[in-house]
Amino acid sequence: MANINVAVIAPNDYAKDIGKKGTVSDITLYDIKQDSDTVTLMEPTGYPDRLAPLFYCASMSDRALVVIDAIDARLGECMVMLHCAGIDKGYIVLRNYIVPEQLSPLIKGTVMENYDIIEDDAVTIREMLLEVARGADYEVDNIPGAVSVDHFFHVKGVGAVILGSVTYGVVRKHDLLNVLPTKHTAQVRSIQKHDDNFDEAVAGDRVGLALKNVTVDDLDRGVVLTADPDIKISMEISGTAEMVSFWKHPLKEGMVLHIGHWMQFVPARIKSVECDSECINVTMSLDKPIVHPATGRIVMMYLDGGKLRVMGWISLA
Repeated sequence: MANINVAVIAPNDYAKDIGKKGTVSDITLYDIKQDSDTVTLMEPTGYPDRLAPLFYCASMSDRALVVIDAIDARLGECMVMLHCAGIDKGYIVLRNYIVPEQLSPLIKGTVMENYDIIEDDAVTIREMLLEVARGADYEVDNIPGAVSVDHFFHVKGVGAVILGSVTYGVVRKHDLLNVLPTKHTAQVRSIQKHDDNFDEAVAGDRVGLALKNVTVDDLDRGVVLTADPDIKISMEISGTAEMVSFWKHPLKEGMVLHIGHWMQFVPARIKSVECDSECINVTMSLDKPIVHPATGRIVMMYLDGGKLRVMGWISLA
């Protein structure tokens, strides 16, 4: 059973004719299921009023479906977010008589340059995504997995239940997991994927986990459940910054911005910036701890940036 996660960058409720609506908050989830093949669609319902929902959808997706009604600043910001999150597979739907020649100059040099232009037809899109899921062959590392939590709630007679994505490795029924960055631990009572029960979940899976030994008061969006001893909890982040070409302002000491990783969206302050001819090395102090592996990509965002609030990303080494 393979699952793919797709960020749907489109007018709200575009995905309602493609999949079955599920959880609704500042992001809305839709499911597609056919036999053992599944697709999770994620719409950033709270965007553009808030940037965080757009980041969450991009961060937790394998690919994107971008529906273009107009070539405007909103499209530009979405394109930059997908580029900074590294979503290099995707599809474009053109509407309102927009033609590829109008779009090409804007997306040149970004991940969207490699997206396929497809027909605006819900049935065709659903079948195409199921076919992609059917052919997905993820290489699963048999290491302790990590689940990034996006929703959580109490179920009478069951207890705390979370919804989230397995970011890497394997999570199994009865595993004892750390609830990071807190000091709590939780045992996996049961695992569901698209409403079916399973004994384990692997990287790329959308899961619902029933947990023992914790309550909803111990949980929050962005919490990471894992038994991986190598995962890090940091109050300071250092790495090489990559600024998008559309961002025209230099990084400066004391600058306050937000960084995003998995389902974490955290205020940060630049402590130091070192530039040479080849790279920008930056160190940031954080308002609260961030949970992350030793290597990876952290998106940088500046909420007072006007029409473009996405700056670039930091590569952790």
